Amino acid sequence: MKYNKRCDWPASNELMIRYHDEEWGVPLHDDQKLFEFLVLDAFQAGLSWLIVLKKREAFREAFDRFDPYVVAGYDEEKVQELLQNPGIIRNKLKIRAAITNSQAFLRIVSKYGSFDQYIWQFTGHQTILNNWVSTADIPARSPESDSMAKALTAEGFKFVGSTICYAFMQAAGMVNDHLISCELHPIHSPQE
Repeated sequence: MKYNKRCDWPASNELMIRYHDEEWGVPLHDDQKLFEFLVLDAFQAGLSWLIVLKKREAFREAFDRFDPYVVAGYDEEKVQELLQNPGIIRNKLKIRAAITNSQAFLRIVSKYGSFDQYIWQFTGHQTILNNWVSTADIPARSPESDSMAKALTAEGFKFVGSTICYAFMQAAGMVNDHLISCELHPIHSPQE
């Protein structure tokens, strides 16, 4: 679908536009996709999201389509292989965190039945709809992302500070931060 008005942060970059239009702020309940965003948002720390999007397909290939059951079993040989892969962000701490996080992810699934059931509790199992006028209004964190970061850290996750958790919440549609001027903000949807 072609939108005449969207948030300004994708600018004219096709990858960012596609991500904005098709994924950002859309409620996500698939555990494997939630795991993908958890890993990608951790790799984004200190970098731009565009860098991650450009490498997303290489990440999917390198990390076995983000199957947490497979990633949880990665050994030192696999870590070294990933460190040699020019298609991904080759940060040893982040690679090791992805493995640690997959193991913690599976513990959550075992305990709660699904990661989806666990993670959406931080927004009361519904999307928080914000009404921002400007990109500058969008916060980097929230009380909900603070709570999520604290809980995930207690569960053994790494690279899950509040800012990363807030970006994850946006990616997973737990928070809808489309500007009110953006056609993807629900204010522009016809009422049922």
